[in-house]
Amino acid sequence: MNKLLIAALLALTAAPASAEPPAAPPAEPAAAAAPTDADPALWVVRDEDTIVYLFGTFHLLDSRPWFNDEVRTAFDSSDELVVEAIVPEDPAELQPLLMRYAVDPQGRRLSQRLSAEQNAALGRALALLGAPPGAFDRLEPWFVSLTLSAVASQQLGISAKHGPEGVLVRAARARAMPVTELEGIEWQIRLFDDMPDEQQLAQLRQALDELDNLGRSLAPMLAAWSSGDVDGLVTIINQHGEQDPALHRLLFTARNATWANWIEQRLARPGTVFLAVGAGHLAGGDSVQAALQRRGHSVERVPHREDPPES
Repeated sequence: MNKLLIAALLALTAAPASAEPPAAPPAEPAAAAAPTDADPALWVVRDEDTIVYLFGTFHLLDSRPWFNDEVRTAFDSSDELVVEAIVPEDPAELQPLLMRYAVDPQGRRLSQRLSAEQNAALGRALALLGAPPGAFDRLEPWFVSLTLSAVASQQLGISAKHGPEGVLVRAARARAMPVTELEGIEWQIRLFDDMPDEQQLAQLRQALDELDNLGRSLAPMLAAWSSGDVDGLVTIINQHGEQDPALHRLLFTARNATWANWIEQRLARPGTVFLAVGAGHLAGGDSVQAALQRRGHSVERVPHREDPPES
């Protein structure tokens, strides 16, 4: 799978909401089966008067249950929710922001920078999203690459609609629980927009060359997240990080260190915080936990426990 897309799905709050398919049936037959209960990983770091839970999310998801067991217990005991970025409930609210950064400032046509085969693949992808072939011709490669993640997620029957961030934010607001963000949507969009143009274009070309396999490539990531298999996620991240170390540093290493610093500062104030970020940030040698441990903090994984069945 394309390195940018697989990293983005683990490291970015959401693919462009404007690229979200309206309500298309999944292409993979297996996705039609009833979703099984997921048991994603959860960690905790604490001092005398502060607790910070670290929950790794999978930004695009189906309706499988996950907000239960130790995750729900930790959330219910928290008095503050922190996410990477707060995504508007209405995707239309993101349109002006996306267009501000997604339109090529030099007015170049994307179709002239791709091969005939790549243009054909892009046309097929846009057709799945209900868009005409030339709809993205004036847009920058990073935006189109992330749009392809919507196509890939559609093949698995997953989308931002069921993403944990949205579920958690709605649950927090229902109980008047403060919700804050580490970065914000505009900051994350600019992260991709600031990538060198040739790197953006190379990622897009690779994604288009591998378009038919994108959905199947997502399945191992989703399976690892659902079972709390952190080692599996590490393997996936390392495979692609080795191929593009600069991108890995941009999406993971630098941000993880920044977030570890935020957590360290937050530990200076009393309270219980539920921090939800992409699962890729909580896996590997440069994870948030590893950065905290290098600063002398103890981080423990919360044991999994099944809630008793409702009577």
